[in-house]
Amino acid sequence: MEQIKSIVEQLKANLEKNIKHTQVEFSRIRAGKASPEMLEGVLVEYYGAMTPLSQVANVSAPEARTLSIQPWERHIINDIERAIINSNLGFAPQNDGQSIRINIPPLTEQRRLDLVKASKLESENSKVGIRSLRKDAMEQLKKAQKDGVAEDLVKDAETQVQKLIDSYITRIDTLLVEKEKEIKTI
Repeated sequence: MEQIKSIVEQLKANLEKNIKHTQVEFSRIRAGKASPEMLEGVLVEYYGAMTPLSQVANVSAPEARTLSIQPWERHIINDIERAIINSNLGFAPQNDGQSIRINIPPLTEQRRLDLVKASKLESENSKVGIRSLRKDAMEQLKKAQKDGVAEDLVKDAETQVQKLIDSYITRIDTLLVEKEKEIKTI
């Protein structure tokens, strides 16, 4: 009995990690509104080491279509600008010697469709991960049955696992619908 509870609890924890990962990936898909998360993957050369932008500068969104980057050390402003340009995010940073401003252009209809496609792909990747977690949990339950756990307990746990999987796939679908709505809103 304890073995089955452990399997189900582990599955729940892994499913929550999957949901959190999907939310992070969705936040990286920009929907026309400026957000500091848009620059999360940018690495800046800082004293010979590649360092995340957020660790060498303050990134904020003072307006809906503007990002502002205020470096903590002024001498690295050109390195930050170069890192943003080289990140292939499609931004044109404006360096005034003190800070960097990035104006986020409005999304074209084609770009919106591309972002919806990227969101659907990310959602499908998340569902594949969930199915993989289900497969692992089911294998652990079968192993537990071979180790002497009663068959009816294993069957009940399998039903419980399937209900959990279904609920998390529904959550992914809900996240996708919200993201699509956000992307399509002009």
